[in-house]
Amino acid sequence: MNEVRTLARQTFIYGFGTIVPRFLNYGILTFLYTRLFDKGEYGVVTELYGWMVFLLIILTYGMETGFFRYAQKEEDYERVYSTAMISLLVSSSLFLLLVNIFISPVSVALRYSDNQGYIRLFAAIVATDAFTAIPFARLRKENKPVLFSTIKILNVVITIGAVLLLLVIAPRIYERGGKALAGLYNPDYGVGYVFVANLIGSLSTLIILLPYTFRIKVLFDRSLWFRMVSYSFPLMIAGLGGAVNETLDKVIMRRVVGEDAGLEMVGEYGAGYKIAVLMSLFIQMFRFAAEPFFFERAKREGAKTTYAYVMKYFIIAMLLIYLIINLYLSGFKYIIGESFRESVKVVPVVGMGYLLYGIYVNHSIWYKLNDLTRYGIYITFSGAAVTVCINVFLIPVFGYMASAWAHVASYGTMIILSFILAERHYKIEYGMVKMLPYIVFAVLIVLLINIIEYNNTGIELFINTLFLVAFLGFAQYRDRLVTVMFGKEK
Repeated sequence: MNEVRTLARQTFIYGFGTIVPRFLNYGILTFLYTRLFDKGEYGVVTELYGWMVFLLIILTYGMETGFFRYAQKEEDYERVYSTAMISLLVSSSLFLLLVNIFISPVSVALRYSDNQGYIRLFAAIVATDAFTAIPFARLRKENKPVLFSTIKILNVVITIGAVLLLLVIAPRIYERGGKALAGLYNPDYGVGYVFVANLIGSLSTLIILLPYTFRIKVLFDRSLWFRMVSYSFPLMIAGLGGAVNETLDKVIMRRVVGEDAGLEMVGEYGAGYKIAVLMSLFIQMFRFAAEPFFFERAKREGAKTTYAYVMKYFIIAMLLIYLIINLYLSGFKYIIGESFRESVKVVPVVGMGYLLYGIYVNHSIWYKLNDLTRYGIYITFSGAAVTVCINVFLIPVFGYMASAWAHVASYGTMIILSFILAERHYKIEYGMVKMLPYIVFAVLIVLLINIIEYNNTGIELFINTLFLVAFLGFAQYRDRLVTVMFGKEK
């Protein structure tokens, strides 16, 4: 279908703003961090960025989706945008102010009472990123993926530059007795410079967006704001449930296992998890393109058929990424330091969890289109309950592998609930049974390569590439995938 190819093109463009920065992030920053820091220090980075996911959801409170929803309805497009912008400006500023006023109790609650500077930097990063969410949403709404992607890439390039300066160049100059760094560089600050570099990147993005951000009439419609919040608030609650599934393991591990051992486990698990997270890049870039796409086509004839086509090719694309990561894991593992590499055993499991999450993200459009966002709360909190139970009771027994399997169990639960509820309110014939052979075939390949013992890297790459080609051939044979996407329509 032409609409599916349009979405694919936009997803590809948004990919430059998602995949390129993340690959730079993982390929350079994760590479550096897992070599510069020990497991405990890297555990600090992993844990605090886990908290960041929760806070960004709270501070954006579903306004991105609310903006898309009401920008379709309101004749005064600028009024919707301005109202959302002012709302986020006020809430982000208030958050930053309160954290700094109550820095002592906040630091104690997060167990960083000896490192309050980390928390101040962390709060500034979160507030800045939350505020820029709506300008980025406007770029998506106005179909400006190239500008969106360019700014996202610049953010990471600037951050990487700051990291290299603060954690690689500055220490070497300092060790050689560089007087120019006197009072400017503290070798004991260590992990704190990760947050300094991130803040530099976030502020740079804010500055780049300023001309676009304030090219509006300053209007705040209180009635519109209440409607937007009423629509968006359930999405925020649902998002928090989703964040529990995504990041609770990194936060809870330290509290279940113990301080030092827990931080080391978080650091090791977080390193292996980073490789599996490569699958989430496709989900994120798809979501950037798909959310406005789905809303725009909701009232067109044949919308449900379009959604079903999108689901089919989304699953196939996710399976290809899943296979590429696992078939060439012997290469991907070099992203992380040698002392962290035992954790790559989580990659196949966490990757499968992300596949299920991607299916849920695609399917969840049913309650967003029909103003039934409260169902998102029921679904995600059911998944969150599964995540909490598995992590609390099984981490002490199985270590971080329990956390990996929690992702599969949680997202599987969410998919089942989403399909059951959608049957009553917005049924779409996705033909999921027809997709099972693809999933089963991909999982069997991954199981097989983990059983085979390779004595030669060249042979491993050759055989695993044959497996990948076999999956592509299977996909083309079943649904003429290449013809449908690049040739005549099915």
